[in-house]
Order: sequence, then structure tokens, then C-alpha cells
Amino acid sequence: MARSSEVGPSSLLLTRRLLYASVVFFFIVVSSLSTDPVLCNNSKNRDKVSELLKRQARSPDGVIRFDDASVREFVVEENTNRRGFTLVIFFDAAQLRDNSELKLEHLRREFGLLSSSYIHNSNAEEGTSTSPSKLFFVDLDFKQSQQSFALFGVSSLPRISVLLPGVALKDADPMDQSDIGRAAEGMAAFVESRTKTKVGPIKRPPPINKKQLFLLVAGFLAVTPFAIKQLLAGNTPAHNPKVWAAFALFVYFYSVSGGMHNIIRGMPLFMADRNNPGKLVFFYQASGTQLGAEGFVVGSLYMVLGLMMGFVTHFLVMIKNTTTQRVFMLICMVVGFLAVQRVIYLDNWKTGYRVHGYWPNRWR
Repeated sequence: MARSSEVGPSSLLLTRRLLYASVVFFFIVVSSLSTDPVLCNNSKNRDKVSELLKRQARSPDGVIRFDDASVREFVVEENTNRRGFTLVIFFDAAQLRDNSELKLEHLRREFGLLSSSYIHNSNAEEGTSTSPSKLFFVDLDFKQSQQSFALFGVSSLPRISVLLPGVALKDADPMDQSDIGRAAEGMAAFVESRTKTKVGPIKRPPPINKKQLFLLVAGFLAVTPFAIKQLLAGNTPAHNPKVWAAFALFVYFYSVSGGMHNIIRGMPLFMADRNNPGKLVFFYQASGTQLGAEGFVVGSLYMVLGLMMGFVTHFLVMIKNTTTQRVFMLICMVVGFLAVQRVIYLDNWKTGYRVHGYWPNRWR
């Protein structure tokens, strides 16, 4: 019995020590797991990706608006080697949207189509409601992100860059201008080649929706019987010579005013003066560039000259009074000379070339 009483306290002490060691070991293991850099980095990446997905869902076209604070949060503060997502960045400047040469507004729409198409195609393939990959489309406006422009080394627009995981900001891969010029399809090809991620076909919205198409078809069916009746009776605008004459004048004015040039190149009617933003420029002094208002002015001068030529050849010859003919002829000559003079003066002002006559050698 004495021996047994001596063993009891030692066993209890041993049990207490084992229990204490187990508790200490448990806390050490938990602490090591919570401070493991790989696990912490994965957790942070999941949080960042989750936040980006939420912002992407709130955007109409899936493009996330970034500013300097967002760049610091998602890019700068993240270790370059630990960033677990890819960003396709569109650099924008609202104050340069009026510059027709940059076409920033058009490119931004194409960039939005690229983003929405990628999200739609990814959801269709994976069968999920959110983008399963870690590729995000963002845009940066210069007014709100001047520091970010400097960090990325952006000095000219337009520019679209791809920032891959493990790549520093200034090493972001810029898109070639040829790819940007090919609109959303060219942008998609560049993104696929750099990220090795399939974007899929570009989903462009139809020119008219189903409701508009239904209204057009209903209106066409309602008007067709009346139009056929008027056509058979010869009582339509197509049977009126005045309509054809007005249409011919419109085609003439549209041709000489450079209307097709304005549509193809997207030229504005006027633009703000770069040296004085409060002043509007209607005539641009440069060869090969013509604003819309400038073309309309030149087209009007040509129209005046053409109408006078038609008046002289078709109506003036019908006047019997010789004096009246001479007076009108003199007026037409003076007005025509002034119109041609203004066109030549504008050409000289834009190009620097001067018009001069060539006299025969025997007259010199």
C-alpha cells in the first residue's frame, strides 16, 4: 500500500506534463498554419479575386473602373510574384475623347465588347454565373489615375496593356497599334496570344432589337397596299421630277463637300483649339485633314457655282431681252469668280501652294 501511494503522484505529474505538451504542440501547429506564407497568399488572392468579381458583376460591360487607389490595392500592394490574376488594362482620357485621330470613345466601346464577350463565353463553357478564370478587364482614366499612368510608363494614347502574374507594372505588355485598329477582334487575338486564355467569338449587339424589328415589319405590311395603289396610279414622289432634281443636287453637294470622307474617317464638324480650349476650330490648317464644317462650306461654294452654270445654260438663254441677259451674265460671272477665289484661297491656306498662270514664251 505504501508503494502504491508513492507511484500515484508521479503518474499524475507525468499526465499533466503530457497534457501541457499536447496543448503547446497544438498551438504551435495552428500558429504555423496561420502564418504560412503560401496559405496566406492563397487566401489573399482569393479575397482579391472575389472582390474583382463583385466589381465586374456591377459593371454593364464587365470592365472594372480603376483609379490610383484601386491600383495600389490590387497591384502595387500585392507582391509581384504572388499576384494570382491577370489584368487587361485600357488607358483612357476623357479630355481627349473629342480627338478624332485617337478614337478613344470607339476603342473603349470595342474594349467593352471584348470584355462582355469573354465573360459570356466563359460562363457558357463553364456553366457558372461568374467568370471562372482570373482574367479581368479594367480601364484607367488619366484624370483619376495620373500616378498609375506614371507607374505603367504610359506617355501616349491609345494604349492597351496586359499585366500577367509575376510581371512588374512597367513591364506590362502593350498591345500593337495594328491589333488595336482591328477593333475587338484584334484585341481578342492579342489577349489570347499573351494570356493563353481563349476569349471566344465577339458578341456584337444586333443593329435593331426584336421589338423594333416587329414594329418595322408591321409598319411595312400596313403601308404596302397603299404604296402599291399609289404606284400603279403614278402618284408617288418617284414620279415627280422635282424630287429627282432635289436628289441630284443632294448627291452633288454630298460629293463635292467630302461627305464620304467625313463618314469613313469619322471627322467631327469642329474641334476645340488645343491652345485655347474655349475656342472652336472650323478650318484645320493641314494638308489631308478636313473638318465637317469646312467640307460643308466648300460644298456650298461649289453648289453656288453649279447652280449658276445651270441657270445660265437652261434659263438665261430663254430671256429675249439682251440687256437683261448681259446683266445676269455679269452677276453670275462675278459671283462665280468670288466663289472659286475663296476655294483657291482656302486650298492655299491649308497646303501653302500658290496658283499662278503660265504665259507663252513669245508673250514674255
